[in-house]
Order: sequence, then C-alpha cells, then structure tokens
Amino acid sequence: MIRLVIADDHPIVRAGLAGLLSDEAGLEVVGEAADGDAAVRLAAATRPDVVLMDLRMPGVDGVAATVRIVAGEAGDPAPRVLILTTYESDDQILAAIEAGASGYLLKAAPRDEIVAGIRSVAAGQTALSPQVAVALVQRMREPTASLSLTARERDVLSRVARGRSNKQIAVDLGIGESTVKTHLIKVFDKLGVADRTRAVTLAMERGLL
Repeated sequence: MIRLVIADDHPIVRAGLAGLLSDEAGLEVVGEAADGDAAVRLAAATRPDVVLMDLRMPGVDGVAATVRIVAGEAGDPAPRVLILTTYESDDQILAAIEAGASGYLLKAAPRDEIVAGIRSVAAGQTALSPQVAVALVQRMREPTASLSLTARERDVLSRVARGRSNKQIAVDLGIGESTVKTHLIKVFDKLGVADRTRAVTLAMERGLL
C-alpha cells in the first residue's frame, strides 16, 4: 500500500484528488494539508510514502516544504515528494527539482499519468510530465554563451547578492534607480527567473558571478 499526503491550498482540489486516488487499488490517502508547513508536520505525523505537493501555497510554499521534507524534517527515511501543480515555467521546474522533488506532474494530466507517476516515485524512480521533460532538456541544452551577462549586469547582480537595495546600487554605480531596475529585468529575462534571490542563486551556479 502506497500511503499519500496531499498538500494543496484549494479544498476542492484536495477533495477531488483524494477521491480520485482513494478509488485506486494500492493507494491510500492518509492526510491533507493546506500549506507547506502543515504538509511537513502532517508528513512527520503520518509517515507517508509520497507527498503530492502543490507549488503555490500561502506561507510556506511547495519548494520550501520540499526542502524541509527531503532534509529529514518529516522523518527518516524521508517521504518522496511529487510536485502536482498547474505551473510549468522553467524556473519553477528547476527550483522544485533542485529542492529534491522526485517528480513534477501537471494537474491537467490524465488520471492514469498521475497514478503511474505516484507509483514510479514510490518505487524510487522519477516522474516527469512530457511538457516538463521537454522544458528541462531544452534548459540543459542552452549554450552558456546565451546566458552571459554584460559587465554592468554583473555589477548590479553582485550588489544584489550583497543585499544592496536598488536605491543603494544606483548610488554605488552612479546611475539612476530606474536604470538598475532595467538591468535587473534583463537579467531576470536572460536567466529565466522571476525574483532577485533566484537570479543570484542561478548566476552563481552557472559561474556568471
């Protein structure tokens, strides 16, 4: 029997998933959580085999909760985490996989695909929806040159890494605050990210800082 915890902030979605999966032989839903923190605590209490994790939830999101679960906060051995979400941007996919998720499926996937993904993850394998697999392959094939930053963009991002605000960076570099914002927008676009923290992290991983 594969024991499951469902983490999603939408009650109707949780109920629908619980109903769908409870009818499937060999699967048992042992708990439901409305946010990432509750998911970690519930996983620690119920010791499921797999946690189905949404990404966007109030408070602690799915990526942060995945990090905590994989790190052992929900017990050892840690439950495996399968992301089940409506979001599929490259940055979100990479963040989830880097956090330690064993799979990434979309809620719009057919029932059979979701069930097969759960069984694969429970067995120690990975599960990726076709769209997600394509996005990951394309991201990994991106030439390093296409991710190069200009000297000014590196100047701005290096100061972001040191915790400087846009206003402080503008003073440091003798440029307007709006120009700092423009440089950051270009950096975000090149790296395929949506926030400052992820931009710094990815730039360091790629050796751009």
